[in-house]
Amino acid sequence: MNILALDTSTEYCSVALWQDGAVIERCELAGQRHSEMLIAMLDGLLEDAGVKIKQVDGIAFGKGPGSFTGVRIACGVTQGLALGANLPVVGVCTLEALAEAAGKSRVVAALDARMGEVYHAAYQRHDDGWAVVSGPCLCKPDAAPSLSGENWFGKGSGFAAHGAALRARYGTQLQGADGAAIPQAAAIARLGAAQFIKGHGADAAQALPLYLRDKVALKTFERAPH
Repeated sequence: MNILALDTSTEYCSVALWQDGAVIERCELAGQRHSEMLIAMLDGLLEDAGVKIKQVDGIAFGKGPGSFTGVRIACGVTQGLALGANLPVVGVCTLEALAEAAGKSRVVAALDARMGEVYHAAYQRHDDGWAVVSGPCLCKPDAAPSLSGENWFGKGSGFAAHGAALRARYGTQLQGADGAAIPQAAAIARLGAAQFIKGHGADAAQALPLYLRDKVALKTFERAPH
């Protein structure tokens, strides 16, 4: 089985190909150039692997949360490719992708959501994948959902931007954190492949974003000091 994966939810652009458990990936710092870079990266990846788009069995994409524009690009490109090649799709939460790549059994995933907030979720690994302990949400770091137990590990830019508040929130429950981690297509490919194997592929029209925030910027009076 060949599963193509992509993510543009952060300033990075990453693509991956899952081939019966083996994964190859490309990741580049894109800034605001995701739409310019993504198709070329996908074409190059498939060419290097010797795989034609007609040999792909499904497309997995980072559905968010993340950059409003970036997530829309991932959904749009996934829909276009899937419609053109008549392929099923699977959306993967970027927070779960952070957990998948962590190499830990308990993960607090947090992405910087700007405006003093984080996108937050917590996961625990089981034999058949990840169990959601705390579902994806938008919150203030000092009001992040409480967790039970110890040995949680933090992943994602939320810990770079709001590490002090998150460490204060979880105290000794948090054994460490990696604030430089980003959602990447290799993890999305592995998670997506597991869903395809279970028969959970959806129609291309279902390549939809996961938005946790309706408002994407503060109003002028909200930015003013109080």
